[in-house]
Amino acid sequence: MTDSNSSKERLEMLADICLALPGSVRENMESHAAFKVGSKVFVYYLNNHHGDGIVSFCCKVLPGDNERLIAASPRKFYMPAYIGPRGWVALRLDRPSVDWKEVKELVRGSYEQIAPKKLLRLLKES
Repeated sequence: MTDSNSSKERLEMLADICLALPGSVRENMESHAAFKVGSKVFVYYLNNHHGDGIVSFCCKVLPGDNERLIAASPRKFYMPAYIGPRGWVALRLDRPSVDWKEVKELVRGSYEQIAPKKLLRLLKES
């Protein structure tokens, strides 16, 4: 599924999840997007990154979780170039069905590792 309308819809669904978190902002970069808290990225949206034909998002996970997720579900998860070895994992959004609850959990987990403490307090209060 690399249909541009579906890709845009999935980006908007991801954006809704990311931007609901305190202090988060979206930075568009051609066919990609970065979601930041402060100056740090907690989610990347990738559409055909380096011509790979994949639509996905990347997020930071706990140490070793990227390998575990990929081993458990290699059709859904993969190791993203450059940032994968630094504790990031990619989840494909171009599959026929996407578990948006899982997306939300991964996004929140990444945010919690990167956001400053004062924003984490706001998150816990909400």
